[in-house]
Amino acid sequence: MAGDSEARLRSSENEQINNQPFLIGVSGGTASGKSSVCEKIMELLGQNEIDHHQRQVAMLSQDSFYKELTPEQKAKALKGQFNFDHPDAFDYELIKKTLHDIIQGKTVQIPVYDFITHSRKDEFVTLYPADVVLFEGILIFYSQEIRDVFQMKLFVDTDADTRLSRRVLRDIEDRGRDLEQVLTQYITFVKPAFEEFCLPTKKYADVIIPRGADNLVAINLIVQHIQDILNGGFSKRQSGCMNGHVPPRKRRTSESSRPH
Repeated sequence: MAGDSEARLRSSENEQINNQPFLIGVSGGTASGKSSVCEKIMELLGQNEIDHHQRQVAMLSQDSFYKELTPEQKAKALKGQFNFDHPDAFDYELIKKTLHDIIQGKTVQIPVYDFITHSRKDEFVTLYPADVVLFEGILIFYSQEIRDVFQMKLFVDTDADTRLSRRVLRDIEDRGRDLEQVLTQYITFVKPAFEEFCLPTKKYADVIIPRGADNLVAINLIVQHIQDILNGGFSKRQSGCMNGHVPPRKRRTSESSRPH
């Protein structure tokens, strides 16, 4: 009967919507604490040290999607003369494909970028389907096509002096740079790119988090929101989420279907 067919079609469409994960974008300047905020959210949700079969929340970084450099670009990068904070440094096509696959509930392979050699490693990190996915990066709100994928957008707002001091320590200790190179790169590329490309995207954020991971009040509110998404029915999510947000996927009980 026509009525039965229409009902089955509506049911199928609703199931497809409910199977989509809730995507949260976390942006902010270099060393603003984006990854620390995501890690704190994961920790408070009890999601950071559990088997991926039980994990409901996953996270990934835009840093994984730096483009492969030409030999000339790599030579510049090794001297601190390549602008890694410009939109052109990122592989947005791969980002779009990865996000599309995540939305489709697929298991995806995330590239691993080596910041010492400025190249992708011959290995990948597996990101399994999850109900909520946190995606952090300095320019994830720059492209409207990517920005519009996120149902919630956070901007970590940390003062410039704090960000610079963190970047100096990180680049010297973790990436083998010397102080002069770090400061020259910051003045030449990082600071201008932040002001031109990253800071203007702050206006797209639904929630601004001053002081990063130290702002436990803001983080706890976000954690509670995510818990409502994970635990609530459609009516609760509808009242707790902003208009237009897609409800998260229904929990799946089969290990094979719920295999970061």
